[in-house]
Amino acid sequence: MLQGEDPTAPALMLGSHTDTVRSGGNFDGVVGVLGAIETVRLLRDGGQKPRHTILVVDFLGEESNDHGLTCLGSRCMTGELTAADLDRPDGEGVTLGDQCARTGLDPSAMISQSWLGPDEVSAYLELHIEQGPVLEQRGVEVGVVTAIVGIERLIARFLGRADHAGTMPMSDRRDALAAAAEAVLAIRQLGCDAQGAGVATTSRVTAVPGSPNVVPSAARLEAEMRSTDPVWLDAARAVLAQEVAAKAGALGVGVELDWIHDNQAQKLDDSLQSVIIGAAESRGLSWAPIPSGATHDAVHVARKIPAAMIFVPSVDGRSHCPEEMTKLSDIANGIDVLANTILALDRR
Repeated sequence: MLQGEDPTAPALMLGSHTDTVRSGGNFDGVVGVLGAIETVRLLRDGGQKPRHTILVVDFLGEESNDHGLTCLGSRCMTGELTAADLDRPDGEGVTLGDQCARTGLDPSAMISQSWLGPDEVSAYLELHIEQGPVLEQRGVEVGVVTAIVGIERLIARFLGRADHAGTMPMSDRRDALAAAAEAVLAIRQLGCDAQGAGVATTSRVTAVPGSPNVVPSAARLEAEMRSTDPVWLDAARAVLAQEVAAKAGALGVGVELDWIHDNQAQKLDDSLQSVIIGAAESRGLSWAPIPSGATHDAVHVARKIPAAMIFVPSVDGRSHCPEEMTKLSDIANGIDVLANTILALDRR
């Protein structure tokens, strides 16, 4: 935190998250937290005395968990985490609330209040790696994020029948895993047919009994769809549900579909985007508007106060993998834009 000279002025908030996915990289989220800290250090060491207090936040649990929920910290801060969210079970039946309690958190306190509002904080800025190839491919140094995708997650349970894998004829089988495999292909095709309007991904498939000589009796599939267009998301959900049920029925397999709404698509603040553009141009940096295909804490903060994001290029567009990389020079550019944006907002 950098204390402002006017105690009555609402604060400006910077930050991101430091948790990562399994087998993830070293830049997703961390760049935003360290970039915020470095911004405050630059202002302090440069003798800047902002009118507004500048806060740095490191949000807990931004990445998705086994309960199918992202951005726990920002949901708590904005009052969007609900009792129903805490009751979400994982694959073993353990609820999110129980998991939080095991780590020493008080689940009831997590949903009891929201302190984030325009009287407390007037704007939020998040520096982040792009996690995709667009900026690097276009040779653009800074991305100004226009909107963040909405996410719909699917849990499909397929119920077939266990039989001997050597003696049961193929035409008489009720193979749950085969039905799940058809669903995987349908999900992929849905994303391919979207022509850039959205994406669809299967992330996990499990089957029982898991023996090499038994036709699978049951299977469980986890998938998600993302888009900045809520109309596409609604239509895609309906189409996919119908197709998965039809393909499973053709194989004599029953199916149950549970949809988990993670977050709505969120447009970011136009005024803040303009300030970021001005900061980039003042430093001679190229910029481009870009939607975010990844979700971020800003998606929840933006529903309470003005919020915006700054992207810097990802090498080869790689992210959520050990090869994730962003050049130090690009990170420095992002911090430069972030610091100059904060100064402009403080003067405003």
